[in-house]
Parts: sequence; structure tokens; C-alpha cells
Amino acid sequence: MAKQYETVIGLEVHVELATRTKIFCGCSTEFGGAPNTHTCPVCTGMPGSLPVLNKQVVNYAIAVGLATNCNITRYCKFDRKNYFYPDNPQNYQISQLYLPICRDGYVEIETQDGKKNVGIHEIHMEEDAGKLIHDDWEDCSLVDYNRSGVPLIEIVSEPDMRSAEEVIAYLEKLRMIVQYLGASDCKLNEGSMRADVNISVREVGAEEFGTRTEMKNLNSFRAITHAIEGERQRQIDLIEAGEKVIQETRRWDDNKEYSYAMRSKEDAQDYRYFPDPDLVPVYISDEWIEQIKSMQPEFREEKMARYKEEFDIPEYDIGIITDSKHLADLFEETTAICKQPKKVSNWIMGETLRLLKEKSMDPEDICVSPSNLAKLIELVDSKTINSSVAKEVFETMFENDTDPEKYVEEKGLKTVNDEGALRKTIEEVIAANPQSVEDYHNGKDKAIGFLVGQTMKAMKGKADPVSVNKILKELL
Repeated sequence: MAKQYETVIGLEVHVELATRTKIFCGCSTEFGGAPNTHTCPVCTGMPGSLPVLNKQVVNYAIAVGLATNCNITRYCKFDRKNYFYPDNPQNYQISQLYLPICRDGYVEIETQDGKKNVGIHEIHMEEDAGKLIHDDWEDCSLVDYNRSGVPLIEIVSEPDMRSAEEVIAYLEKLRMIVQYLGASDCKLNEGSMRADVNISVREVGAEEFGTRTEMKNLNSFRAITHAIEGERQRQIDLIEAGEKVIQETRRWDDNKEYSYAMRSKEDAQDYRYFPDPDLVPVYISDEWIEQIKSMQPEFREEKMARYKEEFDIPEYDIGIITDSKHLADLFEETTAICKQPKKVSNWIMGETLRLLKEKSMDPEDICVSPSNLAKLIELVDSKTINSSVAKEVFETMFENDTDPEKYVEEKGLKTVNDEGALRKTIEEVIAANPQSVEDYHNGKDKAIGFLVGQTMKAMKGKADPVSVNKILKELL
């Protein structure tokens, strides 16, 4: 009988925090910018420069710790992790080894197999390194220090996950918590959320863990899923062939769907950690924690329960809308203006999701404002425009948050409510389509749909379909 194997997975998730300035200096953290323009003597590691801790980084770290059921370390401090690499300007990274800010937490995930808690070993604060850009044309490597000193939290899980499905559920839960807190936008494609996956396999029922490898360069959920499945199979093949799995760091190539060994990683790797002499320890008082607690937002589970009670919209809609803090805010703020939750939900579930998919955008990138969406709903309700014109208007709003009232006015898109003009057009359509008229009289109901379409075409889409139907039936 073939042996059965179990996968054991733990994650190290780096999250770039949404502070305006870096962790130890006043430089901008904005993504993009010309190389080496968001820099100063501190974040480029110049001799004699001194770091000063950004308090907002600590606030965010505490907030994430509380939301993931962690114990907050009241007395925590920073350490130097010493290693030599071109993108690391001081030749050490300021991190937290001995007294990380959060410990012993968990998040609850849900998969097809039900609910489960994934333990969080610790969360620590640290600074990001710079970025190496490899120039194949010039055959050299260049360093951009804009990212150097951008604040990170590293969330280290326990090895509690057993499948790619559980890993994705855990990452989605973490991303949602962090986004709801406003602590980061968690965009994997921009590197503001990055995951390193530690993976090993063992025979089902075995007590001891197998030898683990660490997978790097994973910047999408798809890549993470494929990397886990690929590495699981690679390790099983080695064990079955009687060979040993070597503890190493591997780089995933998403195009080739294959991983390559980068470096062997012994547990004894010595970073020579020692407390950073330039930074004072951080004492976190009960008052400070209570203050952060009082500012915690309403999270998804609470939102879902409230929506069910407060708004008459389907549970499926509630699930999709609350999946993104940005969509939930758009829904709530628009509803507060127009008092029409079902119609707001329909616009989000219909046109908004369609355009997001079409343009490969994240909900966080939507620029439609609640006030303009409420105006659009009012324009349809008052029959100022019909639903097909409304969709056209929404597309321009989606691009640059156009004011729908002004746009409708400027483009002359108002519904023609002049019954005389409408009746005249319908009479012309009837006269031009005798075959459809005959079909209608012979009981073919579809014929009226064709005549409505011809009328709408003649009116350039600016007629009310209900009025067109009514007059058509009357004249026929």
C-alpha cells in the first residue's frame, strides 16, 4: 500500500505599514518615485546618523496584535540583525528577536473542511531593505534605497497549516484584518504584503516534522498555491527515492512553475543579534493598549451580522461587499445618503464587480465617490435617465469619478419625456416594420421586443422603455 503523506506549513508574512514616513526617519514611504529620492543619511546608513522610532508603527503593530488575539509585550526593544548584502546599507537590519511586540495569538480560518485556528507565534517590527535592480544590458546590479527603512511587521505563524487551501484562507484573513485596520493596503503585486512559505512533509501519523524548506519570491495567491503543491511533490519524490530533503531556501519561478535552490539554510545561521544601542526600549502601558482597543474598527464578522439585521440585502451580497473594507465603506456611505441599500448593493454587485474584473483592478483602486453613486441612483429613480444610459454614465464615473448630473446635462442624455415626440417616433417605427406588426398580431410576443429596440435606437437610447412599451401596445 502506498504511503500517505501530510504537508506541514508555516508562514512568515511581511506587511509594509501604511505610515507616511519611514520607521526611523522622516523620508516618504510612497511607492514609486525616482530611485534614491526618498532617502536621507539615516535610511542610507551613513555613519553618525541616529534612528528615531516612528510611534505610528507601534500603534499599527499593537492594533494588528490585538486583532489577532496576541499578547502585547509591555516592555519590548529592538535588536540588530547583522548580515552583509548590497541592499542593506548599514550592514545590519533593525528588527526584534528577543522581545517581539506581539506573541501567542491566533486567527480563525474557514475552509471546506470547516473552521480552524492557526496559531501566531509572534509579530515583530522591523525595517525593510532596499531593492536590487539587475541590469542585464549593462551586466551590473544597481541599488534603489527608496524602500530601505520602510516599516514592516513580520507575522510568524505556527506550523499549523496542512494544505494550500488553508494557507490561502489564512493569508486572506490576515489581509482582511490588516486592511480593515487601515494598517496597510496589502497589495501583493506592489510588495506591501509578502509571504515566505516554510514547508515539510511527513508520513501521516508521524510525530516528528520532516526537514523543511523555505520558498521565496511569492507575489500572488496563485503562485503560493502552485509553489506549495510543487514543493510538496518534490519532497515526496525525494523521500520515495530514498534521498534526503535538504534544509534550504528556494526561489519560486512562476513562469516555469519550478523552484530553484538559492542557499542552504542551517539552523545555526548566526546573525549575531544584539540589542540596538541607538534605540531606547519601548514601554507599552495599559492606557496605550486601551486607547488602541477603543479605536479598533468594526471587523467583517460584526459587519456581516449588522448588515443582515439593518439592510434588506441577500447574504451572498453581504459576503462579497464586506470582503473588502473599501467596498463596505462605499456601500454604507452611499446608503446613508440615498437610503436605498438594495439599489446600492445592485450597483456594487453588478457594474462595479464587472468593471473590476474587466480592468484587473482591486476594490481599493475604485475612485467612485459615495455622493456621486447616490446621485446616479437618484437620476434613475426620477426617470431622468434610463438604466442603459446609467450604465454608460457609471463607466465614466468608474474612470474618474465624474459628477453624473453634470455629465448627463453636458452630453444631453436625459430621457425624452415628451409624449408627443415619443408617440410620433413610435408611429414611424410601426410604419417602417409591417412584418413585425403582423407577427405581433399573429401572437408572436417577441415582435414587440424588436419594435421597442427600434424605438430606443431611433431615440438614441434616451426614451423610457416602460413608456415605449405602453404606447406601442396602445397603437398596435
